[in-house]
Amino acid sequence: MKPVPVARFSRLALTAAAALAVLAALPAHAVGRLTDVQVIDRDSGETLSVYSHRGEYWVAGRPGARYAVSVRNATAGRVLGVVSVDGVNVISGETAAWQQTGYVLSPWQEHAITGWRKSDAEVAAFHFTASSASYAERTGRPAHVGVIGVALFREKPLPPPPPVVTPWPTQREHSGAESRLSSSSAPSPAADASAEQQAGNSEAPMRERAESLASRRMAPAAPMPAPRLGTGHGARENAPITHTTFERRSERPDETIRIRYDSRENLIAMGIIPTQAVPPRPNPFPGAVQPGYAPDPN
Repeated sequence: MKPVPVARFSRLALTAAAALAVLAALPAHAVGRLTDVQVIDRDSGETLSVYSHRGEYWVAGRPGARYAVSVRNATAGRVLGVVSVDGVNVISGETAAWQQTGYVLSPWQEHAITGWRKSDAEVAAFHFTASSASYAERTGRPAHVGVIGVALFREKPLPPPPPVVTPWPTQREHSGAESRLSSSSAPSPAADASAEQQAGNSEAPMRERAESLASRRMAPAAPMPAPRLGTGHGARENAPITHTTFERRSERPDETIRIRYDSRENLIAMGIIPTQAVPPRPNPFPGAVQPGYAPDPN
């Protein structure tokens, strides 16, 4: 597999049956605008279906299965993805925050993040496990078990090259001055980039407020039949990365993706996956044909 760049900031820079049931499952299996984010069961090869429920996305994990978070850059520029699982940065192991290290993806590049990074060459595999055995809970951070997050940043554009000054002949000084005056009134590329950045920054708080409102509207979850899932710290695997630098266009993410997960049984119990079980159909004549009269009950 081609090494994927990772970027560290403020420290080291790394590169490295019902119609409702049909509506609930997103057919594309991916979430995101700047990137396509998928969760893949590595043992079965299945891309997990994504369910939309009360403003949040969910996938059903299989206890014991190894999994990967696949991120595909859907833009023509480089992007940085700060990835967290259970509220923990998957590279540094820190309690996750936007300004931390992340994976840098080239235009249209796809990379499967398969575990907690242990070095430039290895990861400890992600696998679905009971919450009590999750890496987050074993390191004293159980509050956010059951969620995958990707904070995406566009790269700051390079400054425009300096203008080329062409000397004007003496007899054309007047017309040249008019031409320069007309050019100075046009918006500069830097100004355009600044306006685009401000527009991108204004979208993030609006999305956060909408997500917060959706969370407050959620009804309390029904009792679940099994312990909820978390992500374990599995066996070491080879997963090389390289080093690079990346300057973010904005301090706030251009997009934040959140995917929650639990077992299929628990998602059914919470009403996230509608049950499609067919109720039993009674038979009006289930017994053998035998003449007689109705006996007394026991």
